[in-house]
Amino acid sequence: MTVLVAGGGIAGLTFALTCHQLGIPVRVFESVQQLQPLGVGINLQPNAVRELIELGLVDQLDAIGVQAEEWALFAKNGKQVWSEPRGTMAGYRWPQYSVHRGRLQMALYEAVLRRLGPDAVVTGAQLVSAQTQESSVIARFRCADGITREESGLLLVGADGIRSALRAQMYPDEGAPRWNGAVMWRGISEHPPVRTSNSFVLVGELSQRFVCYPISRADSRTGLATLNWIAERTLADDGSVWSDSDWNRRASVDEFLPAFQDWDFGWLDAADIIRRAEEAYVYPMVDRDPVPNWIEGRAVLIGDAAHAMYPTGSNGASQAIVDSRLLGAKLIDHGLTEAALHAYQDACLPAINELILRNRGAGPIGLLGIVEERSGGQFEDIEDVVPREEAQQYMAAYKAAAGFSRDTLNASEPVIDRKHYRFQFG
Repeated sequence: MTVLVAGGGIAGLTFALTCHQLGIPVRVFESVQQLQPLGVGINLQPNAVRELIELGLVDQLDAIGVQAEEWALFAKNGKQVWSEPRGTMAGYRWPQYSVHRGRLQMALYEAVLRRLGPDAVVTGAQLVSAQTQESSVIARFRCADGITREESGLLLVGADGIRSALRAQMYPDEGAPRWNGAVMWRGISEHPPVRTSNSFVLVGELSQRFVCYPISRADSRTGLATLNWIAERTLADDGSVWSDSDWNRRASVDEFLPAFQDWDFGWLDAADIIRRAEEAYVYPMVDRDPVPNWIEGRAVLIGDAAHAMYPTGSNGASQAIVDSRLLGAKLIDHGLTEAALHAYQDACLPAINELILRNRGAGPIGLLGIVEERSGGQFEDIEDVVPREEAQQYMAAYKAAAGFSRDTLNASEPVIDRKHYRFQFG
């Protein structure tokens, strides 16, 4: 019997490709009628890139993204707080990629259709509910025509995002995603790369900051790359509920540009980058509280459905990919059983719940909070505020918690032993 997947995002599609690689029948049900390359930029950490390479997607990654070279923090005075190399330039065995989220999703979708066939993904089918039988699970989907269809499978994987129907069934009193008072305006602009050919640059303080990094190579003629940018401000801190967590709600730059109008540091002009955007999107900084269980009978949550977290560590998509591979590994170990779901949960849940809370503390960006507390964001020499050794320990602790500590990752092998692959790629 087939494994059913609710949700055709990064988690669901990666899991479908994993099942195919392992010879496990799988079918994906996606709520939208037609998948489109929506969203803006994301980063894929080396632990996730390793798994996508195992799935034979390295050519697609090279086509849709660029390898990261640097990650750098700057205080609100424009002076450097921290910088470090990333990916292979930092000595990882695998690169870190900056990509357009929608293009990654479409690359995964096209790979699923090519490898599993055109019927592997059912669009216009939104999960409504699920019920475990003695040896199967019945999932009910509402179709675009309003009809509800039932599907039976051995397992159901809920990869249906931050507003997961499966999670809502498991936790009916949870309510809307939790807003921390911050709002992100996001967009893409054609602009020369800042610092290196692919530096992730964040400048400001915890209550207001600007982020930019390329998601394409610079044009050899014009020198322009596609820069993903985020302009973020904290508007409230009272635990208010934000009513809309749709990544694709458009906004006018006039809503937020005045707050960044004077952010010209010579080496970076935030207002200039923002003005070059053809469109901008607004999104609240939301997450979900950690929960003690991701399983209900023969159904399990992965990705944002299980552990939506603030994007302060640039690891939400990466964790979704790793989830998919870890679940696949447990299916090999335990078969298509509830025991496999529990083995997956035992391997992931405690550390990821800790990571959700760590990201609420601003993740690696929390270093700016230390700078602000000690100096008000004004200094000449960062060593007088945060010695490099202290900053290095702070960053190392986050990488270890997020699963991409260099030495630990380099010493490990891919999540699934290749002897189990039904299909080899590359």
